[in-house]
Amino acid sequence: MRLLLAEDEKSLSRALVTILGKSHYTVDAVYDGEEALEYLETGNYDGAILDIMMPKMDGLTVLKHLRQRGNLMPVLLLTAKSEIDDKVEGLDLGANDYLTKPFATKELLARIRAMMRTQTSQSDSILRAGDLSLNRATFELSSGSGSFRLANKEFQMMEMLMCNPGHLISKERFMEKIWGFDSDAEISVVWVYISYLRKKLSALQSKTEIKAARNLGYSLEVDL
Repeated sequence: MRLLLAEDEKSLSRALVTILGKSHYTVDAVYDGEEALEYLETGNYDGAILDIMMPKMDGLTVLKHLRQRGNLMPVLLLTAKSEIDDKVEGLDLGANDYLTKPFATKELLARIRAMMRTQTSQSDSILRAGDLSLNRATFELSSGSGSFRLANKEFQMMEMLMCNPGHLISKERFMEKIWGFDSDAEISVVWVYISYLRKKLSALQSKTEIKAARNLGYSLEVDL
């Protein structure tokens, strides 16, 4: 899943990006509210973490703009304040949850998981395509022959493919969704991860294949 983190304390932002990356999230980090709103309006995110106190535009204003434009993505607010009024205003504007700094890493991750569950029902926690299943909670890709726990980007690519069986996904789409706008990675990295996934499908003796359409992208083809 891809998150936007808007936090103007750069040391805290770097720490959170590392923590979230280890928990299988892809994170784009910005440092002020105007940039946060720009990213959220042009990017494709599964959720956002917004600090309330930011330069140029505060987190509450960013949230207000999002909701006014019909964007219902999950939003977690971070605040150094403990005043009830800030929390109430955030929830009234449509925030899914809030967390007061300083906070424990485990609590942050638990609140993000809970927040994302408002978007994904329990019945969707396991994706299925052909003879494959992908557990979104454990990151395990399984067939009747066994299972693999996928690494972060492998999991995200397989999730995209299994959510769109039979549909072409371009290399550019993979790059935008998984690596993010500011990545220095070459687009060839998509092929590298597709190769990793194909080897795992072969080891699982799956009849489901990842096929390439030259210069167009990749699709998951299910053998019925």
